[in-house]
Amino acid sequence: MFRSVPLYRERWALSGRTDPVVVPGRPGIHSGAIKKEDVLRRLVDLVPLAGGTESVDPQRGLGAALSVRFPLRRGAFVTVLDKTDVLPPSDLPRGVTGCVLDLPSGPAESAWLALTAALRRGVPVIAVGVDKRLAELAAELPEELAVRLDAVPVRTMRELDAGPYGLLHDPLLGYLGSLRQCGRWHLDWRRVYARETDAGIAMTVLSQRSPALVDILVGPGSLDRCPRHGTPVVLP
Repeated sequence: MFRSVPLYRERWALSGRTDPVVVPGRPGIHSGAIKKEDVLRRLVDLVPLAGGTESVDPQRGLGAALSVRFPLRRGAFVTVLDKTDVLPPSDLPRGVTGCVLDLPSGPAESAWLALTAALRRGVPVIAVGVDKRLAELAAELPEELAVRLDAVPVRTMRELDAGPYGLLHDPLLGYLGSLRQCGRWHLDWRRVYARETDAGIAMTVLSQRSPALVDILVGPGSLDRCPRHGTPVVLP
């Protein structure tokens, strides 16, 4: 696949390579990893030659990341606190609905109506966003509805804390993992591959072909293995 993506073909050629492996003496910059700003300038070159989309999905991986800590049963409702030009999450479990809510919201806004209706019905409702947005939402909701809401904070690689829970997110790659009950930030290793470089952690989205997000530097940190679960974790 990687031979068919223009950006990687170009980078390997400049490094004297024809495959995504490091040639002795030609490791490239940051051992071949790519800075996000370089990727954002050339998203069109991450589309395989056979075709595909150059649009990134910042909500990719949300369903899997949430399911680690929350039982997303049929009928549950998930609202993402973000700008209205962001598409609603598309990978939630079957029977779970979701929307994107931009604050401050108007009383007639469809996302706001859907959220408040779900809260009044008593179904599990989860709000996902940065701390400031979560606080704004709690302030807008009537108190009797606000207490029914599960607020899940979003963190980047530069903001990892001790929880009690949260989701690891990158605006380009989507949701990368979550904080589990063991107190460690677990990588969604079935959908995301990570490795350490001299510039921080580089990640590859395994679950999509276009745009091909391979070996993208997401921030400082290191990798380890959880002694309880035996799966990869990220450390600040």
